[in-house]
Amino acid sequence: ESTVIGVVANVRHSSLEKSGGNEMYLDCRQLGGWSAMEMVVRTTRPPESLIPEVKATLTAFDPSLPTGEYYQLERLVDDAVGPRRLVMRLLGFFSSLALMLASIGLYGVMAFAVTQRQQEIGIRMAIGAQRRDILQMVLTDGLKLVVIGVGVGLAGSLIFVRVIQGLLFGVSAYDPLTFMAIAGLLTVIATLACLLPARRAAKVDPMVALRAE
Repeated sequence: ESTVIGVVANVRHSSLEKSGGNEMYLDCRQLGGWSAMEMVVRTTRPPESLIPEVKATLTAFDPSLPTGEYYQLERLVDDAVGPRRLVMRLLGFFSSLALMLASIGLYGVMAFAVTQRQQEIGIRMAIGAQRRDILQMVLTDGLKLVVIGVGVGLAGSLIFVRVIQGLLFGVSAYDPLTFMAIAGLLTVIATLACLLPARRAAKVDPMVALRAE
């Protein structure tokens, strides 16, 4: 027969990915055969300043009691999530690189399209199209590509989200707010990439464009 001195509803023993289970705590003097145990101390003081006092208290309790390493709970958590944090940082870096390359590529495509349609733009302006009409036309063409790309990307991320689900802790892999924020960010960056070629097209001189071969 043992006396329970504490009950906790959510304790993760093996890993952060697995959900925690119920745990009860007993007085160590009721248990035998344990070769080691861990002690947790909560303090509002700097942890380093508390170590000598903890050692002195344990020595006063039992001088033959061996003591091991002292470390902060934050370090234990950091060691547990360290590999996942490294992978997520690498994914973030390569995702940012991919976003930059996609923006440069979109800008190049739109700039090339404006160059190819220079005579068409000159004719439109010669028959009465305003600069805002040309700006809107080029931006609309660019945003069509953006919408298609974002749609394909969102569909692909929903399919392959299980690949990174094991790297997440405390965050749902299907968080709609995250998907909306990323889609909005991609749309804004892609729109900015389309804006410069569109402004250039709006400044085309109709006479120069009509003379171009």
